[in-house]
Amino acid sequence: MKKTIWIVDDDDSIRWVLEKALAREGFVTRSFVNPDDVLVVLDEEVPQVLVSDIRMNGASGLDLLQTIKQRLPSLPVIIMTAFSDLDSAVAAFKGGAFEYLAKPFDLSKAVELIRRALEESDRETTIEQIVEVETEMLGHAPAMQEVFRAIGRLSQSSVTVLITGESGSGKELVARALHKHSPRFNQPFIALNTAAIPKDLLESELFGHERGAFTGAQASRRGRFEQAEGGTLFLDEIGDMPFDLQTRLLRVLSDGHFYRVGGHQPLKANVRLIAATHQHLEERVKEGAFREDLFHRLNVIRLRVPSLRERREDIPLLAKHFLIQSAKQLGVDAKRLSDNALHFIASLDFPGNVRQLENLCNWITVMAPGQVVEVNDLPSELVPVGVTTPSPPASVFSLPPAPTNSYLSDGSWHLVLARETDRLLQLGEQDIMTQLGRDFESVVIKSALRHTHGRKNEAAIRLGIGRNTISRKIQELSIDGVKEE
Repeated sequence: MKKTIWIVDDDDSIRWVLEKALAREGFVTRSFVNPDDVLVVLDEEVPQVLVSDIRMNGASGLDLLQTIKQRLPSLPVIIMTAFSDLDSAVAAFKGGAFEYLAKPFDLSKAVELIRRALEESDRETTIEQIVEVETEMLGHAPAMQEVFRAIGRLSQSSVTVLITGESGSGKELVARALHKHSPRFNQPFIALNTAAIPKDLLESELFGHERGAFTGAQASRRGRFEQAEGGTLFLDEIGDMPFDLQTRLLRVLSDGHFYRVGGHQPLKANVRLIAATHQHLEERVKEGAFREDLFHRLNVIRLRVPSLRERREDIPLLAKHFLIQSAKQLGVDAKRLSDNALHFIASLDFPGNVRQLENLCNWITVMAPGQVVEVNDLPSELVPVGVTTPSPPASVFSLPPAPTNSYLSDGSWHLVLARETDRLLQLGEQDIMTQLGRDFESVVIKSALRHTHGRKNEAAIRLGIGRNTISRKIQELSIDGVKEE
C-alpha cells in the first residue's frame, strides 16, 4: 500500500486546503479531526509524513508528537502553529518535530515543506535498510568496495593477512569481518594491540606464563595464542612489536609451536593470524626495526583500508549510522545534520578517520542544541570564525568525461547535468534528486538576481514564481547580494 500524508486539524478549512493542494501534486492524504483518531489508526497503518495542528479539542499536537516519536522515531512530523503559539511550540518540539509551519501560511511553502519531509522520510528508510543489512561495515565508495570484494575472495581461506591503513580507519573491523566470513567463524576472535601493552608484559600476554615464571606470577595463565585456539588472533600495531618478540612470533608462524614464559613443554598453535599497522613496514625493515623474514611471513595477503578522506561520499551514511547508534546508547532521539552541516563535515580532513567521525557524532548527540544540527552547532575547533553556511565541496561541480553513448549535443547544459548525474551515481551517492535540485535552483535564482541587479521581486516575475517563494528559496539556499525592496 502506498504510504500517505496524514493531516490532523480540527479546522475543516485547513484540512480541505491542504488536501486539495497536495492532491494537485499527486500526493495521497488522509485527514483526522483529533489526535485520538490518529493513534487508533496508527496500530494498523503508518503514514510517510504527519502534519498536525498544535491546539485542538482534546489532546494537543505536542502530545501527539511525543507519542509518535516514542513509537516511530524516524517519522517526520510537521507542527502547524499560530503566531501566538510560536515560542512555546518551537521550544517544545525541538526534541522531535521535523519543522513547524506558522499560520497563516503560504500554501506553496506548506507543500514545499511537506515535500522536503517526504524526501527525509525516504532517506531515513533507505539508510535504515542499509544500516540493517551492513551492520559490520558501511561504505559505498569504490575504495571500500574493493575491501569488501577482498573479504569475499578470502571468505573460504585461513591465509595470513596484513591490514594497513591510517589510525582510526577501521582496520579491526576489517579483521573481524575476515574472521566472521572465514571457516573459523564459530571459533574465538582474540584481539591484542601490541603498542598498548608494556614491553615487559607483552610476551606473557601473547604466549602465557607458568606459575612462578616471574615475580607476581601466582598461577599459570593462558596467553592470547591459546585463547584464540581454532580461531583468529588479531595483532594490531604489529610495527611496534619489540624486536626480540618478533623473533618468537616468527618461530610460531614457521613451525606452529610456542612455549609459555617459564614453560618447557611446547604447545601447538592452531590459529589464523591477522596483523595490522599504520606504519610502512618496508621502511621499518630498512631501518632495522622490523625483521624482514617476519614481514614476508605476515605479508601473504595485504589489504589496505582507505582513509576517510578517500571515501568522503560515505560520510553522510557513516554519520547517520553513528548518530543513530549514539542516540540508542543514550536513550534519546537521533539528531539530524542539515545539508550545510553535512557538506561542511564532508569537507574536513578527519586525520582520525572513522573513529574521529564517530567521536564527533557522539559529541553532537550530547552537546548540539536542537534536533537539526547546523554548522554553527558543531565544535568550535572545527568551525572557523565567521563560517555559517558553507558551499558544497568543489567536487560536487567537477565533471567526469562525457558518456560515449550520450544522446545530448555537446555544449548543452543538459549534457552537463547528465555528466554530473552519472558521476554521482557511479560514486553511489544517495538523495541525488535533492542535491541536484538545490544546485539547480541556486544557479537559476542567482542568475536571475544578477540580471535584475539584486531586485528579488523583479527576479521572481522573470522566473515565474511567487515573491514568497523566491524569498524562501533565497533564505534556504543562503543566497547573498539581494536588495531590500
